Amino acid sequence: MERGKRVSETHVMVFPSPVQSHINPMLQFSKRLISKGLKVTLVATTSIDAKSMPTSINIELIPDGLDRKEKKSVDASMQLFETVVSQSLPELIEKHSKSDHPANVLVYDASMPWAHGIAERLGLVGAAFFTQSCAVTAIYHYVSQGVEIPVKGPTLPMPFMPPLGIDDLPSFVKDPGSYPAVWSLISKQVSTFQKVKWALFNSFDKLEDEVVKWLANHQSVKTIGPTIPSMYLDKRLEDDKDYGLSLFKPNTDTCVTWLDTKDINSVVYVSFGSMASLGEEQMEELAWGLKRSNSYFLWVVRESEEEKLPTNFVEETSEKGLFVSWCHQVEVLAHKAVGCFMTHCGWNSTLEALSQGVPMIAMPCWADQPTNAKFVEDVWEVGVRVKVDEKGIAKREEIEECIREVMEGERGNEMKRNGEKWKELGKEAVDEGGSSDSNIEEFVAQLVCS
Repeated sequence: MERGKRVSETHVMVFPSPVQSHINPMLQFSKRLISKGLKVTLVATTSIDAKSMPTSINIELIPDGLDRKEKKSVDASMQLFETVVSQSLPELIEKHSKSDHPANVLVYDASMPWAHGIAERLGLVGAAFFTQSCAVTAIYHYVSQGVEIPVKGPTLPMPFMPPLGIDDLPSFVKDPGSYPAVWSLISKQVSTFQKVKWALFNSFDKLEDEVVKWLANHQSVKTIGPTIPSMYLDKRLEDDKDYGLSLFKPNTDTCVTWLDTKDINSVVYVSFGSMASLGEEQMEELAWGLKRSNSYFLWVVRESEEEKLPTNFVEETSEKGLFVSWCHQVEVLAHKAVGCFMTHCGWNSTLEALSQGVPMIAMPCWADQPTNAKFVEDVWEVGVRVKVDEKGIAKREEIEECIREVMEGERGNEMKRNGEKWKELGKEAVDEGGSSDSNIEEFVAQLVCS
C-alpha cells in the first residue's frame, strides 16, 4: 500500500482538557497533522462553546458532566469530569470503530493521565500532549523520585537547569498541601509518562536544550512547538491565522485600529490570561504603576475583573490607555507598536511572546508560572520579573521601574535582541526540516507503520 494512502487512513483523535489554554495548542497541533495528510478529530466536551472554534477541523462533542454556572470544588469537578468522560469518550471511539475510518491513535492532554488507560483498553496508540514546558515536567519528574516536599532550603538544585529558588518552583511543588487533588494528578501524570510511547511537548529543542536531553533519558520526548498559527511563524499553512477557541468575545478590530496610531515599540501590552485573577490591591498598584510609567498601554481586563479598577481610572488614562475585555493575543503581540508584554507567564503566553520577539515583564501568579518567569529573566534573558513585598504585592514603583527598564533602558534593548533570536529559532523549528517539523514527521511515520 502506498504511504500516502496509509497516511490518509490513519485517524487521530486529539482530546484536550476543556480549558482554553489547553485546547488551543492541541488544536494547532491538529492542523499540523492534517497538513501531513492524517484524518484528525478534535474531541471537545459539552462544557465549552465549540461554536467559537474553527470550522476547518472536524470537531465532535462528548458529555463531561460539568456546568460552568455551578460552583464546585476543584476536587469535585475533576472527579465528576473523569467519571463522565470515562464513559462518553469510549462510546465515541466505539462509534468510529464501526465507520470507514476507525480511530487508531488517541493524543490526550497529559493533565488527564487516566485517558491513557482508555486508549490501551480499546486498542488505540496513546500519546500524551504536554501543554506546559519541558522544564516544569522535568521538575515534577525529578521531585517524584524522592525529593522531600515542601522543599527544605533556599534552592532546589537539579542537574539539568539553573538552581531554582523556592519562589521559582511551580506552586504545586512549593506548597503541595494546598493542592492535594492537583498533586495527586501530577503524580499519576509522572507515572503514566514512563509508560507512554510518545510524549509530545509544546516547546522546541533549542529553547530547552538541556532539559529535553535529560527528559529523553526517561522517555521518547518529541518537541513539536511552538504551536502558534502558521501565519505568525513559518507561513506554510496558508491563511492560518485563527488560534482556536475563545471563551471571551475579542475586541481585536478595536485593538489593531488603536495600535495602528502608535509608534513602533511604544505600547505596553498587559494581559493575565483567561484564568488568573488579581486581588483588588494588586489591581490598583498595577493601574497606578502603568500610569506612572507614562507609556501607552493596552490592558486586557476581563469583565469579571473590571470592578477592581480604581474609580475613574479608565477616564483618567483615556489619552494613554486602551481597555478591552479580550483580544486575539498573537495578533496584538505581532503588531509593531507593542514594545513589551506584562504577563502572568502562562506557558502559551510565554511562547507567543517568544515567537514574536516581544520582551516580557513577568508577574507570575501560580501553577507553572513562577518557573516560566525564572526562565524568561535568567535563562532566555528576554524579560524582567517584578519583585513583590512581604504580602506578595508588586508595588506601583516597582512596576513603573520594570516598564521603564524594558521600554527605555539599554537592558531592554538587549532583551529585544534576544527576543528576535528566539523568534527566529522558533520559526526555524517549525520550518520544513526544522526540529519540531521533523519530530511531527517522525511521529506521523511511526503512526502509519504501527
